[in-house]
Amino acid sequence: MLKLSLPSSLILWLRRAALVILLSGITLLGTLIFIDRWISWQTESQVYFEPETLPDHDVALVLGTSKYIGRTLNDFYTHRINTAIQLFLDKKVSSYLLSGDNAHRSYNEPWTMKRDLLEAGIPEDAIYLDYAGFRTLDSVVRAKAIFDADDFIIVTQAFHCERALYIANYHGIKAVCLAVPGPTGSGGWFVRVREVLARANALIDLYIIDKQPKFMGPKVPIENIEGPHLPIPPLDSHSSEQVGNAQASEENLEKENKKEGSPEPSKF
Repeated sequence: MLKLSLPSSLILWLRRAALVILLSGITLLGTLIFIDRWISWQTESQVYFEPETLPDHDVALVLGTSKYIGRTLNDFYTHRINTAIQLFLDKKVSSYLLSGDNAHRSYNEPWTMKRDLLEAGIPEDAIYLDYAGFRTLDSVVRAKAIFDADDFIIVTQAFHCERALYIANYHGIKAVCLAVPGPTGSGGWFVRVREVLARANALIDLYIIDKQPKFMGPKVPIENIEGPHLPIPPLDSHSSEQVGNAQASEENLEKENKKEGSPEPSKF
């Protein structure tokens, strides 16, 4: 039987290459973990887990995500919207900035959130929409640059809170975040691992390429966002017609989505 022997120089080169690859992988992994922990350390004092301990603010920035994943309700969305509603009922906030993707005529995150807020009895004049919140950076930066909000509550999951707050701090925006529950199990672990990569990408956006929101434009200030906490109007101040119109629009969106077979983005 013929044996194939490799030159000793080639064997040495392969060993060195394997060692370099191994050390590079360890270095990369260590760097990602350090960035992840660094962002958590820098923002931990701004993250709240109990609404009762949260300082009152005028504006809640609710970060958008898809309401459904396939035909199943997205837990990320459900927890965010339910918590946002409760903040209003508890008089922790008096208005909302709903920021999300509007990538397709049958996929509209801000409007979907608005529909659910109206159904819960939130008055329409307390709701502002940002249709260009394509990424966390877009949502946070545009809140100040376009809507003139400079001191607000962010509503999202804990891991997402920390990245959003880091971006806000970098841009000189005063913000805190209410961390809402999220999915557990394998799905939760997958999203958490993806967040590690998202945080590294956030540092590249901020410190290397100076990433800006995809769309800017003229200011559309949220009225009276500075100063004392605004009085909250009674819940029955919205009309049934508003809710009905919202429901009808949402139903039309869902019908179009099914008809065209356009999948919703898998976002958190």
